Amino acid sequence: MRVEAITIGTSEALAPVESVSAIAGQGLEGDRYFRPRGARPGQALTLVEAEVLADVGLTGPESRRQVVVSGIRLNDLVGKRFSVGGVECVGVELCEPCLHLQSLTRPGIIDELVHRAGLNADVLTDGTIAVGDAVDVAPPGA
Repeated sequence: MRVEAITIGTSEALAPVESVSAIAGQGLEGDRYFRPRGARPGQALTLVEAEVLADVGLTGPESRRQVVVSGIRLNDLVGKRFSVGGVECVGVELCEPCLHLQSLTRPGIIDELVHRAGLNADVLTDGTIAVGDAVDVAPPGA
């Protein structure tokens, strides 16, 4: 279970990075969803499974998600604490595909990604997320 790729930027220009600073309650510095006054629940971090992207033929930037991970089922993290590198997070809700994603990719992608387009999460602690970092699920009660 590890970070395979990170993509941040403006709505018009997303770019891969090797690492990014995560700020508790605000999101990833330099990203379009970073909120200095505080992100709404589930809007600080988006993740998607590398295996799903491979299945539907999308890249990380094409998916519009910030962090691509492998070896973990993100749907299982809704309502659970987990860490990405040294950053503690909590899964809030599934990140379902939208018409905007379809307009940027191809017809039918919404149907291909329903219930597997990723996870919206909150960032609970400050830290750095880097390509290659481990993704760990917190034990129950942690």
